[in-house]
Amino acid sequence: MKTRKKGILFFALVAGIMLSSAITLAVNPAQWFGDPSLDDGLQIPTAEELDAFDPDALGLELGYSDDESLQFCSTNEQAMSNEYVKEYKIPTPCTQPLAITVDHNGMVWFAQTNTGKVAKFDPLTETFTEYDNAVWENIEKIFIVSAIENNMVPEKLRSMMWGMDYFPDGSIWFTDERTDAIWKFSIDSESYDRISYSQTDEGKSSLPQKLVIEGSKIIINDFTGGRLSFLDYAQDREGLRHYAIPSVMEDAVTSDFAIDSEKNVWYTNWVPSGLGILVKFDYPGYEFQSTQGEVTQGLFLQDFVEWYNFPAGLTTPNGVAVGPDQKIWLADTSSNYFFSFDPRTEEFTKYVTSIPTIDSYGNASDFIKNPVSRPYWIERSDDNLIMNEHNANRIGVFNPFSETLVEYTVPSRNPNWADCEGIDYCGVAQVFDFVAYGEKIWFTEWVENNIGVVDTSIPLPFSIDIDKKQITLEKGQTTQITLEVAKTLFSDAFDVNVNSSSTSTFSDIIITHENNFSLSDKTTISVEIMASEHALSGTHKVLLGAYTNDIAVSQFVTVIVV
Repeated sequence: MKTRKKGILFFALVAGIMLSSAITLAVNPAQWFGDPSLDDGLQIPTAEELDAFDPDALGLELGYSDDESLQFCSTNEQAMSNEYVKEYKIPTPCTQPLAITVDHNGMVWFAQTNTGKVAKFDPLTETFTEYDNAVWENIEKIFIVSAIENNMVPEKLRSMMWGMDYFPDGSIWFTDERTDAIWKFSIDSESYDRISYSQTDEGKSSLPQKLVIEGSKIIINDFTGGRLSFLDYAQDREGLRHYAIPSVMEDAVTSDFAIDSEKNVWYTNWVPSGLGILVKFDYPGYEFQSTQGEVTQGLFLQDFVEWYNFPAGLTTPNGVAVGPDQKIWLADTSSNYFFSFDPRTEEFTKYVTSIPTIDSYGNASDFIKNPVSRPYWIERSDDNLIMNEHNANRIGVFNPFSETLVEYTVPSRNPNWADCEGIDYCGVAQVFDFVAYGEKIWFTEWVENNIGVVDTSIPLPFSIDIDKKQITLEKGQTTQITLEVAKTLFSDAFDVNVNSSSTSTFSDIIITHENNFSLSDKTTISVEIMASEHALSGTHKVLLGAYTNDIAVSQFVTVIVV
């Protein structure tokens, strides 16, 4: 059944939204750049007062406590590595790195959420360079002074910096959710400019999140502000055009976005209750109409968008990507699932990651009956899609043509983010952001103070082959599938575990197989797949493969229940 709705929506639609607030305007850059003040009612000290203010002289404890440091600043003194992943410890302690990108020279850049700095990593010399941010330091002083004056406990300024991208003029742009701003870091001058732009018309925080540079355009999703913001940055700095596309749904967040081959922008609007839509915004059509002058006042949102209701099981799609097949791919943060949407058929297909292993979520108290991997973001890289399986401590690489999924294990663990009591090697490093560059996937570890890299050029230790890629079952029927695991490396035998998971719910699909074996050359595993007596009719995806401590290699089988 097609779920496409256009012009009308059966729930919480803000009908007839006029884009008068989203008209493109020429803005004097002096109003946007270089001003550290905040539009939140804080009384701004003078420059002399800021220079004279010394938090250390007041004896203020602004950092994390010892227990908090273990949770947020790293439990491992040294970076770790395995066969496919190498980590690097950031020289400055507790920077809490998040957003990351790579410039045209192959330099890796990332944002430090606990310092306000941008840092560079040179892969050739394996050295870090961190760039002080005086503007951030002044803003931090403003927050501290304001807290003291209002009899509040002063604290260090921290901000989740979710998005970062490289601009061709030699600058790095990144978001700042704490102060509702984006930043520009000029590489040549090593200087920072802050742009405070994104508060809503009601003066509420908008939480600018992901940031993508498309030509001269800077596109940002204002997560809690429910908007998609477009900035056109003139390199001569004579003006900065800005407009925002409001949410199609009332009280909805606007999550990640992606651009297809026709320059349409795809994004999601959803509410915590689970209702949500996938939105297609006719970006070129709007741009053309908005430049016609007199007609801009008559532009309505519904004239430029189409939307599609979420399928069952999709609740929190933070990640959005356009795949090499031009399908739209969504990562569901609260589950094990990721989804595709085919614009031609207007149909969703549900996929599943591997089930997290116990060394990530722990489950020492035995409370967790259905562990979830929580794929957070999803991005395209050539013919593949990449996901950070946040709660599984993995980076997943999915090929939509072969429907194979390779999942790389991040070796660092922080036990303070999982149920790890009494388990020696357990936890998650909070891999929140990543970027692909060639055959390398660079990522940050928010609570382990590391950056790391997955080298996808390293040969996989084994290959898998499944004799049936699609099966049809009646309710109560069982069939056998053969899974073949073959070594690809010249090494001794090693222990391998059989991997299986399914998109079905309520035990509609039951999978039975042996759990582990020693792989010496080639091993054949018999897998039994059964449709339960009460299974719902429909199409399901079953993930089958094998895994070691460092890597999982799997492939999808389509199971049709009739």
